[in-house]
Amino acid sequence: MATSYYKSKYDRQFTPGQGLPTISTELDSVRAYQFEIHFIGLPDDVTNSTDLTLAATKVTGIEMGNEAIVVNRVNDKVHYPGRNTPGDMVVTFDNLYLRETASDLWRYFKNTYDPITGEMTKNSQPGGGAGKTFKADKVEIVMLDNTMTPHSTVEVYGVYPSKWSAAEFNYSTNDFHKLDVTFKYDFMNSYNYANPG
Repeated sequence: MATSYYKSKYDRQFTPGQGLPTISTELDSVRAYQFEIHFIGLPDDVTNSTDLTLAATKVTGIEMGNEAIVVNRVNDKVHYPGRNTPGDMVVTFDNLYLRETASDLWRYFKNTYDPITGEMTKNSQPGGGAGKTFKADKVEIVMLDNTMTPHSTVEVYGVYPSKWSAAEFNYSTNDFHKLDVTFKYDFMNSYNYANPG
């Protein structure tokens, strides 16, 4: 008969008459909203600084998938790992006007495609133009614990915006105005600071 690992390892420890039950904190979840997002190595003409820390309320779509190579045998199929496909990272920003977040992100988007002239920029050609690139070197999503100390991070590399979408302008709501930006990236890494390997 199977036994519950979690019940045997992380159950409450309680002896009647000797205080309150002790509850294990080994499996406590990290609050999803405790994070920071850092842009590192932005193109020169995006903002005054090549590194930027912005306020974001939500980050979705950080993923890396592996397409399978299917080999058909006589009576069965065998799978082998194929090429990797990164996802689309969508970041919802707020605090748009205090630090000119919206305009910085719009300049970042225009670094790839200029919607006024309808042209792809010189920087967006393969290899970049004259040593320049339209991609940020790295974007870090840093997770924080309950004391606001960083404990782990997700890094994506070769990042550029593929979509810039302003939220609805609505006077009747009592929320900060938000901006959704979709980013493409080439590679990713995830690690815990206690065990960075």
